[in-house]
Amino acid sequence: MIFANGTLLPDSERAAVIQGLAAGINAARMAPPLRVETVIAAVDALGKRLAAGEFDSLLTQFLPTGITLEELLPLLSRETLEAKLTAELGPDPFGARAFPKTTARLLPLGTLFHVAPGNMPGLPVYTVLEGLLTGNINLLKLPREDKGLSLAALNILVEQEPQLAPYLYAFDLPSSDQESMAALAALADGVVTWGGEEAIRAMRSMTPAGCKLIEWGHRLSFAYVAGFEEKAAELAALADHIVETGQRLCSSCQVVFLDTQDRQQAEAFCRDLLPYLERAAARRPGPGAGAQATLSGHTALLERIVEGRVQGEVLFRGRGCSVLLRPDQELELSPLEGNVLVKCLPRSKLLPTLRRQRGRLQTAGLLCAPRDREELTALLARAGVTRITRAGSLSAAFPGEGHDGEYPLRRYLRVVDVET
Repeated sequence: MIFANGTLLPDSERAAVIQGLAAGINAARMAPPLRVETVIAAVDALGKRLAAGEFDSLLTQFLPTGITLEELLPLLSRETLEAKLTAELGPDPFGARAFPKTTARLLPLGTLFHVAPGNMPGLPVYTVLEGLLTGNINLLKLPREDKGLSLAALNILVEQEPQLAPYLYAFDLPSSDQESMAALAALADGVVTWGGEEAIRAMRSMTPAGCKLIEWGHRLSFAYVAGFEEKAAELAALADHIVETGQRLCSSCQVVFLDTQDRQQAEAFCRDLLPYLERAAARRPGPGAGAQATLSGHTALLERIVEGRVQGEVLFRGRGCSVLLRPDQELELSPLEGNVLVKCLPRSKLLPTLRRQRGRLQTAGLLCAPRDREELTALLARAGVTRITRAGSLSAAFPGEGHDGEYPLRRYLRVVDVET
C-alpha cells in the first residue's frame, strides 16, 4: 500500500505517485510553512483519543504481542513534544536570532526520505514525527515487518489534522526495488537511514551529491556489573529486559560484563542470573516464543562448534533461555531471544576494550554499589557509551534524551543567515 495526499492507495499506483511527487513537494514548499503548533496539537489530540480507547480494535489488529499502549502514549503528548523541542533546540527554536550584522533562523532541510527500521513497533511513525516537528516533508519507506501499523497511524493522523497531508508520504516497497528507492532519494534534501552497515552503505551509494545522509546505524548495548549488595531486584529487572526486548533493539543487552577476572565468581553469577531469566521467559507471551528462544540458543551453539569457539566456554541452559560464559572480553551480538553472553571485564580494562567498538556503542545498564556509580558512570562515558541507565531501563525512553549521542531534530534543520 501507499499513503499519499492523505489517501491510502494500492501499490499499482506507485509509479504514478512517485512521478508526481516533485510537483507535490514544490507546491507544499511554496505554501505557508507548517507550524510546529499544528503538529503538536494534532499528535496530542491523537494521543488522547488513543488513551480513551477509541482505537483499541485497531491496536489489537496491528500492535505486536508484548507491546502495550502505555509504552507509546507518553510519546504522543504535548508535554513530551514541547520538552523535546526545548531540550534539542532551545526555548524559542524557530525564532529569529539577532547578531551584529545578520539575523539567523532555523529552517527545515526541506524533504526527508526515511528508510525506517522494523525492529521496534511505532518507530517508522516516530521518525516521521521528528521530521514533521522540524517542518519537513517526509517520504517514508516502510520496513517489511510493519504489517500496516504505520500506514494506519499516518492515515488517522491526517484525518485528525488535514494540513499534514502534503507533508506525509509512505511506501510499502522492498529494498530490492532500487529504481523506486533511487527516485525517492533523488527528491530528498536529507536521507534518514536506519540499519546495519550493509544497509547504510547501500543508501550512501544511492544518495545524490548535495543531499545530507543522516545515519542511525545499528548499535550495541550491554550491562556492567560491579560488586554490589541486594542484587536480586536488579537481576530480575535485567532478566525482564533481556527477555521482553528479545535483544533485538539497539538498546538491548547483548553481553553482561563483570568487574572481575575470577572465573569462579563469573560462573557463580551465571548460576544466579539463570533462574531470573527462566522466570522472565515463562511469562513470555505466545506459545512459540520459548521454542524460538531454544532454537536460537541451539543454533548459536552449533555455529560455535563449527567455528571451533567452544573451548573455554561454559553454557548454562535454562527453560527458554540460556547464559553463555565466554573467555574473551569483546562486545558482540548475542544469540538473541533470551540467550545472553557473560564475560569478565575488570574496570581497569573497560575503556580500551570498549573503544574497539567506537561508533557502535549505545547503552550501558550499570549494576553497582551506590559508592561506585559516579566513578563507573564517568568511565563508561569516556569509553564512548552514549546512554547509561539502571539494569531494567536499557530500552526505556526518557524525556530530553538524545539518540546515539546526538539530538535528531538538529540534524533535520539548516541555518539561514540574512544580512540586516
